[in-house]
Amino acid sequence: MDSIDLAFTPALEQARLIRDKVISPLELTQLYLDRIQQLDSSLNSFFTVMAEQAIAEAKAKTEQLAAPSTEPSSLPAFFGVPVAIKDLSPVAGVPCTYGIHLLKKRIATEDAGVVTKIRQAGFTILGKTSTSEIGTSPYPESRGFAPTRNPWNLTYSSGGSSGGSAAAVAAGLCPIAHGGDAGGSVRIPSACCGLVGIKPSRGRISSAPLGEKVGGLGVEGVIARTVADAAALLDVMSGYVSGDPYWLPTPPISFLEATQQPPQRLRIGFATTLKPMGEADPVCTQAVMEIVQLLEILGHSIESIDLDFSEIIDPLKIVWQATVDVGVPRIFLGKLNRYLLSRSRSRPSGAYPQAMMKLHEIARKLIADLNPIDVLVLPVLMHPTIRVGEWAKKRAAKELDHIIKWIAPCPPFNVTGQPVIAVPAGFTPDGLPLGVQLVGRPGDETTIISLAAQIEAAKPWSQHRPTFALY
Repeated sequence: MDSIDLAFTPALEQARLIRDKVISPLELTQLYLDRIQQLDSSLNSFFTVMAEQAIAEAKAKTEQLAAPSTEPSSLPAFFGVPVAIKDLSPVAGVPCTYGIHLLKKRIATEDAGVVTKIRQAGFTILGKTSTSEIGTSPYPESRGFAPTRNPWNLTYSSGGSSGGSAAAVAAGLCPIAHGGDAGGSVRIPSACCGLVGIKPSRGRISSAPLGEKVGGLGVEGVIARTVADAAALLDVMSGYVSGDPYWLPTPPISFLEATQQPPQRLRIGFATTLKPMGEADPVCTQAVMEIVQLLEILGHSIESIDLDFSEIIDPLKIVWQATVDVGVPRIFLGKLNRYLLSRSRSRPSGAYPQAMMKLHEIARKLIADLNPIDVLVLPVLMHPTIRVGEWAKKRAAKELDHIIKWIAPCPPFNVTGQPVIAVPAGFTPDGLPLGVQLVGRPGDETTIISLAAQIEAAKPWSQHRPTFALY
């Protein structure tokens, strides 16, 4: 296996190669650090590369593996496999910027709860990946940082806010990555970069020790090239920690096992028109229809449904605006966040709780309306990814309008807390990836993961690699 093939090898397979002593943790870590050094100056997927720490950790793991007393089968599932962490979650000893240039030198003093679990699974952390400022924008173009570019075409955005994680995985700079999703921030970059992204149910992954995000709308998530890798990392990250405001029971089988069990015949709804936005771009509509046709061939029951998200927009704007008030002086924020902050501070103090109550009311109704179906298929985005800087010169209010229309299929399921998996669904005529999302019942990641694996088996995608990354 040459170095490029190894870089694009699924994380689960890399873990097996390490346990079988075909490769060492040090060799694999060095491979990715070399690729980061050669490629990331064009891509800008990492804010911080933890080269020294990663090498030291990989050396120690390589020595541990070589010790006569080590039984490979007893090692953690992802022993020695590299991973990247989105820079909205702290990793002890390295900067955590939240995409704010003022915080470039602020060093985190502890790991986020999910980072602890990722370490316990044996992963070696390569670094912190880029995000939009405070994660509020669906493209990583934070002031004071170079914009993150799409490996499939460097003039286009990787999507966001977990854009660095997606760009890094798509370019073979790491095999798998952590992300976060408060309004599509895992699903959007996964779709833009041709990857699998899981936004789990609210309560599936602990938010310890920092607490809930965006009134429960934000959750930690996973970005990978295969459904099995994504499911396995979700297994690693899942679980209740004492004091969590939300929690779910452990499913009867692991999410990785779910990828190996084809789903029963499902009742599947789909939509490509969302009120009040209208019809998705023809290429996004076509991507949904091709997946729907495949699902019908696979034996599932298919029906078109009507969706109206009109009531969500205003209360969601209020919640969105409130998330910007994080104690950073307004002058240090970018244009969009300055606008959001000013809008938030101009509202009466009761606006935020009233908006959250309205969203809870909407969530109950939407879940009830979707109850007759097992899975909902939607485009991830209303049109393909935008060029880097395409909306940068627009007035903030106009930019916000463009964002809301573009990402419209995503935030409603942060409101409901339902699990969603984004899967690749082909390419535009210009060669940019497209994605569709599979929305499951509350707490039921198992069904959508099983269905995604069935789609992947029928229509594989992991063999596709961006030319930029084939150095």
